[in-house]
Amino acid sequence: MCALRADIGIDLGTASVLVYVKGKGIVIQEPAVVAIDRDTNSFLAVGEDAKKMLGRTPGNIIAMRPLRDGVISDYLITERMLKYFIKKAIGGNFLKPRIVICVPSGVTEVEKRAVIEACGNAGAVKTSLIEEPIAAAIGAGIDITEASGNMVIDIGGGTTDVAVISLGGIVVSKSIKTAGDECNEAIVKYIRKKYNMMIGDVSAENLKVDAGCVYPLEKVLVTEIRGRNLLTGLPKTVEVTSDDMLDALSDPIQEITDAVQQVLERTPPELASDISNKGVYLTGGGALLRGFDRLISRKTGINAIVADDPVSCVAKGTGKSLEWIGNFDK
Repeated sequence: MCALRADIGIDLGTASVLVYVKGKGIVIQEPAVVAIDRDTNSFLAVGEDAKKMLGRTPGNIIAMRPLRDGVISDYLITERMLKYFIKKAIGGNFLKPRIVICVPSGVTEVEKRAVIEACGNAGAVKTSLIEEPIAAAIGAGIDITEASGNMVIDIGGGTTDVAVISLGGIVVSKSIKTAGDECNEAIVKYIRKKYNMMIGDVSAENLKVDAGCVYPLEKVLVTEIRGRNLLTGLPKTVEVTSDDMLDALSDPIQEITDAVQQVLERTPPELASDISNKGVYLTGGGALLRGFDRLISRKTGINAIVADDPVSCVAKGTGKSLEWIGNFDK
C-alpha cells in the first residue's frame, strides 16, 4: 500500500496553533506553548498541557511561547513545535505534506523566509504562504475574487491585521503589534495599579474572557480574581467588573480603532462605497470581546459583523486555500 501525501493548512498564531487537514477540517486547536527541560533540552509538553505550566514551573523547566507579535522569536523551538503538530495531525502513514501557512500582512521577507525554513525543517515538502487577512476573509465566507471591496479586521494574539481586499488581493492594509497579548498586559497593569495586586498572564486572559468588554454593557458583569497583594505579599482576592475591563482595555483598543480609521482613509472611494454597503468583518479571538462590533460601528459609521466562529476563520481560510495550492507560485 503506497503512502498518500497530505495537504495541511496551519494558522501559526502567537497565542494558538490551528491545523487544517484537507478532507478532514480543523483537527488541532491548541495553545502555541511548549514546556522544555533545560537540563536535557527535551520537550515535556506542548499545547494545552504546556499552557497549564505557565508561571508554575521549577527552575529547570521553562514554559514558553516561541512566537511573539505574530513572528518567530525562537526558531528552533518553533521548528520542533511544528514537527510535533504536523505528526499529530497526519500520523506516520503519509508522505511529507504540502503546507499552506498564514503570516501577518506586515511581515518582512526575512520573517517570511524564517517561516518557510521552519516548515521545511519540520517535514514539509513544499511550503506556501498566505496573508492572514486573505485567509480570514475566505474563512468568513467572503468571495474575495469579485471586483468589489471587502474589509476585514483580524484581531489575533500578537497582531491585528486590517485590510481592504478586492479581486483576490490586498489593496490597502495595516498590521499592528497590538492585539490579545497587549490587552492581557494592559489588564495586568490595571489590576496592579488599582488593587495593588499582581496577577499573571493566564489570570489576565481568564479575566478578559469572563468580564472583558470594549463598549459599555447594559448589565455589568462581576468576576473574582486571585493574585498576590503587593503590600503584604499574601494571596488576595478582589471583585473585578466589566467597567474595570472597559478602563483597562481602553489604550490597546484605541490603537486598533485608530488603525481601522487609517486604513479607511487610504481606501479608494469605489471600494469604500462597497464596504459601507457590505459592512466590516471582525475575525480572530479579539472579535469575541464584548461590544467590539458596536464600537467599530460607532467609530466608523459602518455596520460591523462578527464572523461565525471568528477564532477559526484564519485556519478555515488557510484550509480552503489548499484547493489552489498549485497556483501559489503564480
